[in-house]
Parts: sequence; C-alpha cells; structure tokens
Amino acid sequence: MNNKFDALKDDDSGDHDQNEENSTQKDGEKEKTERDKSQSSSKRKAVVPGPAEHPLQYNYTFWYSRRTPGRPTSSQSYEQNIKQIGTFASVEQFWRFYSHMVRPGDLTGHSDFHLFKEGIKPMWEDDANKNGGKWIIRLRKGLASRCWENLILAMLGEQFMVGEEICGAVVSVRFQEDIISIWNKTASDQATTARIRDTLRRVLNLPPNTIMEYKTHTDSIKYVSCGLGGAFP
Repeated sequence: MNNKFDALKDDDSGDHDQNEENSTQKDGEKEKTERDKSQSSSKRKAVVPGPAEHPLQYNYTFWYSRRTPGRPTSSQSYEQNIKQIGTFASVEQFWRFYSHMVRPGDLTGHSDFHLFKEGIKPMWEDDANKNGGKWIIRLRKGLASRCWENLILAMLGEQFMVGEEICGAVVSVRFQEDIISIWNKTASDQATTARIRDTLRRVLNLPPNTIMEYKTHTDSIKYVSCGLGGAFP
C-alpha cells in the first residue's frame, strides 16, 4: 500500500519488548502498565462531532482488507485480516479520513474497503448482519472510485430512507472487475430491499440494463461452508 494508507493505520508502537536485564520488579510494573493500557483502550473515548462540525445520524468506521486470491478464507482468518482505519461522527471527520485514503481504482490485487456503522463488523456473522443480505453490482474496471464515492455519500446522507436497515457498504477490487455492495439487516423485508435497490440505481446513475443481484448472508455462509468460495464477497 502507499503511504497515504499507511498514515491511517493504527499505531502499533505499544510493543511488549523487554530487555532481559530488567528486574522482576520492572517486569511486574510493565505488566501492570500494559494491563492498565488495555483496560483504558477498552473504554476508549466515544467519537463525537467537534465544535461547529456537522454531525452524522450515525457514527461510521472505515475498514480495509486484502488477501491472496485463490486461498480459502475461514471466518477466523478473515476477521484477523481486516484492519480498522478509524471511526468518525461528522461530515468533517469523514472527509479527513477519506481525503487521505487511496481511491479504489488505485488499489491492486484482492483489496476491499468497508464502511460500516460503528459497532458492526463487516462480517456475515455479526449480529447486525446475520439475518440480512446485500445488493451486489459488478463494475467494469475504471468505475469503482466514482461509484464508491457516490454510494457512501448517499449512505452517510441517509438517502436510502429505510430507517436503521442499512449496515454498511463495501467496494471489492478484483483483477478483471470491481464489485460494490450495500448491506442491510433484514433480508426477508422485500419492500425495504426493493427501496434500497431503486435508490442504489438512482444514486449511482446506473443504466436500466445493469444487473443487480441480492444475496442473503445465510446463502453466502452456506456457499463458503461447501468449499465453493472465500469468506468475501
């Protein structure tokens, strides 16, 4: 990845290296410090809009993942492979992240950007996702950056008008095509999925003959459990 993305990676500077010469007492002090650090990180300060910023209806988190094509991916290894970029609560905070991120069209290999409501992991098995599904649109190369931007701006701006149904969106960069998808909570709610489809077609300005596929996460899990595909998409 280039440096634009590296600048957004979580700080891993809190390593656990310890010189062998350190006394047992110092080891104990370090262990307590690490434990306190861990406890404080689990109680991280909530992300809130700054003064004079424009708050979003929900907080969202950017994620990134990359994997070797052709290698089967279990849910566990997939979860270990997704990297959290950061969470934002306002329009201004979103642009601070987005303006420093590589555009999907400039990504290489099997790479994915995920944008999900805070607290929802971009995984089928997450409680918010497990009864839902996603609309999938396959794009010819060259369209991913524009479509991804239009999709996430529509999502952040609550243009889908389906209450709390939207969970998040994904852009998947592949060798011969790119894929964008939007995930919702309730696959069985046909009126909601139809509204999401129609809004998606409008905000992306898709030609009438564009093929759009709705896939439930239950079907995706079955597909993987039969050994027919990787964990995503």
